[in-house]
Amino acid sequence: QVQLVESGGGLVQAGDSLRLSCVASGRTDSIYPIGWFRQAPGKEREFVARIGWLGDMTYYAPSAKGRFTISIDRAKSTVYLQMNSLKPDDTAVYFCAAGVDTRIYSVYARDYNCWGQGTQVTVSP
Repeated sequence: QVQLVESGGGLVQAGDSLRLSCVASGRTDSIYPIGWFRQAPGKEREFVARIGWLGDMTYYAPSAKGRFTISIDRAKSTVYLQMNSLKPDDTAVYFCAAGVDTRIYSVYARDYNCWGQGTQVTVSP
């Protein structure tokens, strides 16, 4: 089994930066894609970015490209999401998600079978 724990959320102003962290534990050698989704109140959970456990296969949602950077430190079993130039529209709960024992590098939440509890990001105008 794999466990994911996110941290780093908070309340910031528009234009500020935040770095989210996701620490994976357990059978991390069984993780293939790992990434971030977000869910705003009343909206569907949406893909933000993903990376392969080996550091390859990075991909970003159009809303994140150019502002967010996903990276991985395998020695620490930690995936990061550096978020710059934050906007009020980025306000959401951010979830770390992993594909365990699956090599589907997807943008769909249904293809990820391990989830963290989420961390709140709030961006004020």
